[in-house]
Formats: sequence, structure tokens, C-alpha cells
Amino acid sequence: PEVIRKDAHQPEFVLPASYYHVLTVTDTRIRRGRELLEEHRETLDAIERKYGVDRHVLLAIWGMETNFGTFMGGHDIIRALSTLAYTGRRRTFGRTQLLAALKMLERGYARREEMTGSWAGAVGYTQLIPTNFLKFAVDFDGDGRKDLWKTPADALASTANYLARAGWISGRSWGYEVRHPRRVSARHAGRRNARSLKAWQALGVKRVAGRAFPRLGDRAYLYLPAGRNGPAFLLLKNFRVIMRYNASHKYALSVAHLSDRYRGMGPFVTPWPDGVRALTEAERFEIQNHLLKLGHDIGEADGVLGSRTRAAIRALQKEHGLEPQDGFPTPKVLEFLRAKAAATAQP
Repeated sequence: PEVIRKDAHQPEFVLPASYYHVLTVTDTRIRRGRELLEEHRETLDAIERKYGVDRHVLLAIWGMETNFGTFMGGHDIIRALSTLAYTGRRRTFGRTQLLAALKMLERGYARREEMTGSWAGAVGYTQLIPTNFLKFAVDFDGDGRKDLWKTPADALASTANYLARAGWISGRSWGYEVRHPRRVSARHAGRRNARSLKAWQALGVKRVAGRAFPRLGDRAYLYLPAGRNGPAFLLLKNFRVIMRYNASHKYALSVAHLSDRYRGMGPFVTPWPDGVRALTEAERFEIQNHLLKLGHDIGEADGVLGSRTRAAIRALQKEHGLEPQDGFPTPKVLEFLRAKAAATAQP
């Protein structure tokens, strides 16, 4: 069914960061978001006062989730969640969300015909899943309904409530685009390697355009979404809060960058590397199957190039002296694996 197919092929997990970014941070979305900032200025003022969450981030989530309400998903979420509950890889999630969706109906938060949304059961302008609707949805305009489908104030305030309770730090950034010397590489990246901005600075990591870090005691980790040759970022606590909304680094980076564009900042200083293209589904499976045959522990081949697959690619690059040694799944890596498999197959 379509629901199972979409669950297995979420773009924020299967597309390279460069392609995902190009698809989501568009001129049209930037322009429309800036218009809506003005249109909802008073509402956003009130939401910021109550919850302390940056309005630009709220607009970015609205844009990312439903393109500002132009597409909120056409799935009957009761049927979609029933499918997830009894088929596929996330049955526990499906059952939990299905029960929460039924509670939404029981408590009168929505009529049966209004229960439409994404394949994963998310509803409204900012796509809250049912359990989060029950926890965080608010009636911000005071009309007696928590209407996330037709009332932007309710949807934006509900998302602000979610982020605030997830630990959003008011007045702080999500992180910084940085430059780094060659000695700082993929082995320094990831949350396990978090350190203070002062420590990063001592390693030669600097903000782009000569800007200074405002608080050297803040802890951050290095994120290299396209490997060594692409843009690099130091990510702070608020970035991890965005990831509570969606666990994909790519999604959170697009939200973060859109929010910066809404406040008047420009595109990333460092461009995405040339020649990066999205691997097809067949190519993603092929890379994983080659790695499995070589003895790498990546779990089963599922077409999702997650942290274990990237760690295996990084080990492969290091073992064979391939540059850059960044764990990034590229056509070049696939070509090497094909050649290695062909050489091994020869008598």
C-alpha cells in the first residue's frame, strides 16, 4: 500500500542533503514565508511572548510541513494509522497513534471527516501526530476549538508549545555555518564529539564571513551534511530541539536555514559540492548489499543510508585510501564497490 511505501522512502532520509536542501529551501518558499511574517505579525508577537520560540522557526516549520497549508495531506488518518498498526516496520507507532487519533474524535477535537492528514497520521498546518496533538495543541485564538486545520494561530502556537516544552532556549541560535581546516574531518563530527565553541575555535574552526562566536562556552557538534567538501555547521541545543519535531538532520537544517532566510540572511557561504546527485533506490540497495558482502555491520539492506551505512562507507574509504574519507554515499563509492565486486568474482 501507499502508506507502507511512503514509510520506507521518506525523502529526508533517502535523499542526499544537497538535493533535499535544494528541494525544500526554495525562492518561492522564502518569499511566501516573509509575506506571512507580516500578515501574522501580531499573532506571532503574542506567541513569542508566551512561549519564547523564534517566530522565524515556526514559519519555517509551517512551510516545510505543508507549504503554508497548501498541502496538508489527503489521507484518511484513521485508515492510514490502521495500516501502519498492523503492517510494516512501525507497528507500535501505528497503534499508539491510532489510539490517540480515536481519542481526538472521542473528545470532540475534530469531526470524522476532518481527520485527514499525512500517511503517518500528522494533521493540520504544522502536522502534529495525534499523540502530540493531545499533549501540545492549544486554542490560541480563544474560539473554543483547537483548530490546527483552519486556524494558523492555533497551529503555530501549538508548535511553539511543543518546541518550548522540548527545551527551546529563547533568544539563542540553532547553530552556525563554519569553515574548518583539513585536519578537522568526519571523525570529529557527530553528537558524541560535541565540545565547547572555545574548543572548536582552538581546533581552527571558525564562523564564515569572519563573524565571532557569541558565547564560547556553548557546546556544539560538527555536522558535515555533504562530506568534507560541502558546507559545515556547528549545531547547538536549539537544533536538537528542532530534531524533536522531525528526527532528520536534513529536515532540521532546512528549517534552520529557512528561518535565517526569513530574518534576512543569505544562502550558505560554502556551496554544495559539484557532481553530487541523488542515488536511485536501486543504487542505495546496491551499495548496502555490497557492504554486507564485504562483512560490514549495517543491519539489513533497506535503502535508507543511515549512520551505520555511512560509518561502513567511511571505513571502506579509509581502508582503501579513497578521498574524501567522509562516509558520504556517492556514485563514486558505488563505482568502487562494483569494481571490487567484479575483481573478487574473477577466477
